[in-house]
Amino acid sequence: MRETLMLLPGWGLEGAVLQPLVDALGGEVKVQVPALPRLTGAAPGDWLDELDTRLPHDCWLAGWSLGGMLASALAARRGHRCRGLITLASNACFVASDNWPQAMPAATYAAFYQSCQDNAGATLKRFAMLCAQGGADARGLSRQLHSHLSRSDEPALLAGLRLLASLDNRAALAAFTGPQLHLLAEQDALVPAAVSDDLLGLVPAGEVDVLEGCGHAFVLEQSHILAALLLDFIREANDGGV
Repeated sequence: MRETLMLLPGWGLEGAVLQPLVDALGGEVKVQVPALPRLTGAAPGDWLDELDTRLPHDCWLAGWSLGGMLASALAARRGHRCRGLITLASNACFVASDNWPQAMPAATYAAFYQSCQDNAGATLKRFAMLCAQGGADARGLSRQLHSHLSRSDEPALLAGLRLLASLDNRAALAAFTGPQLHLLAEQDALVPAAVSDDLLGLVPAGEVDVLEGCGHAFVLEQSHILAALLLDFIREANDGGV
C-alpha cells in the first residue's frame, strides 16, 4: 500500500502551485493537496481544528511555507497518528524575535501586512516576486506564481498573515517524535537559510538540509530534486532508518 502524503500550499497561493512537485513524485506516494482553510480569525487552534477534520489520519503531513508551519503544528497535535513530517521553506517562527532572530524582521512583516490591507492584489504580486527571488529564472518563476495567486478575499488573506505571525512551532517540532525532514532554500528571501542550525537544534533526530542556488519558489524550480529527496526520506523512514 502506498503512503499518503498531504501537501499543504503556502499563503496567498492556490494548491495548483504544487502540481509540478506532485507530478515529480510520479505516483510513488498518494499525494493530495488540500486547500488551506479560509478563515477570518487567526487563532492557530481554529485552523488546526479544520485541517484535523479534513485531513486523513495516519498519513504523512507536508507543506510549503505557511503550509509547512501548519503541517508541523498538526503533526505535533496528532503525535503517533502522523506518519511523518516534511516542510519546504518553512520556519519554526515566521517573524523574528529576540529568542528566534533568524526569521523575517518584525518591521518588514508589519509593512507587508499594511500593504496587504491597502492593496491585497498588488501585495500578492509582490509576494510572487519575493518567492521567485533567488531562482535561476526569477522572472519566469514570478509569472508562474502569479498565475496561481489565490482568489481569497482580503479578510482571509489578512488572517493568514496574522496566523504566520502568531504560529510558534518550536515546542511542536521538539515534541514530535516521528520522522522529520526540513528543506530550506539557500537564496530564500522570506525564510533565511541561516535558520538551519536553529531548526536542527530543535530536532536533533531529524534532518535539515539547504538546497543551493534557489529561492522560496524551489517547489517549482527544483521539483524533481525535491521529489527525490522526499521519496528517499519516506523510504528510509519505512525501512526504519529514520
